[in-house]
Amino acid sequence: GLAWTPVGGDILFIEATRVAGSGRLILTGQLGDVMKESAQAALTLVKSHASALRIGAASFEAIDVHVHVPAGAIPKDGPSAGVAMFMALASLFTDRAVRHDVAMTGEISLRGLVLPVGGIKEKVLAAQRAGLRTVMLPARNEKDLRDVPEATRQALQFVWLATVDDAIRAALGEDGSRPRD
Repeated sequence: GLAWTPVGGDILFIEATRVAGSGRLILTGQLGDVMKESAQAALTLVKSHASALRIGAASFEAIDVHVHVPAGAIPKDGPSAGVAMFMALASLFTDRAVRHDVAMTGEISLRGLVLPVGGIKEKVLAAQRAGLRTVMLPARNEKDLRDVPEATRQALQFVWLATVDDAIRAALGEDGSRPRD
C-alpha cells in the first residue's frame, strides 16, 4: 500500500492470514478508526466477490482473519489503503500472491468502486524510491499525475482503477481466481 505522511509518501506492508476461529476480523498495527473500517469493508467486498474469485463459502466459516500492518509504533489512518487491504484479502483467499513489484492506493466502496484519494505525488515518489515498477491508482486521480515529475512518470507503469476488478487483474493476473484443480 501507499501512504501519505507529513514528511512525504511511504510504503505500507499489509499482511493477512487466517486461523481457526469464529469469524472475527482481527486488526493490528496501530490502525485508526477509518483504516479499521477500510479493512472491514475490504473483507465484506471479498466475500461479495467470492463467486467470481472462485472462493467457496466454506472458506469464511470457522476462521478468523488477521490483518496486520507492520511498523506498529507508527499510527496509521485514512481510507486510502482500501484497495491494498482488499488485495491482501483476495490474495489470501485465492491462494495467489500479489505481484511483488506493485504498489497501490485507493479508497473502496462496498460496490467495488475505487474512489480517489489525496497525496498522489508523494505516494508515487515513495513507490519509485522503493524500487517498485507498477503503481495502481484510482482512475479519478489520473489528473493528479501532472504533479509528478516527468522522470518519475516515465520510470513507472500506471494502472488506473475504476473498480476492484481492475486491481485484481493487475495484481493477481487474469481474473485473480483460484487456479482450477
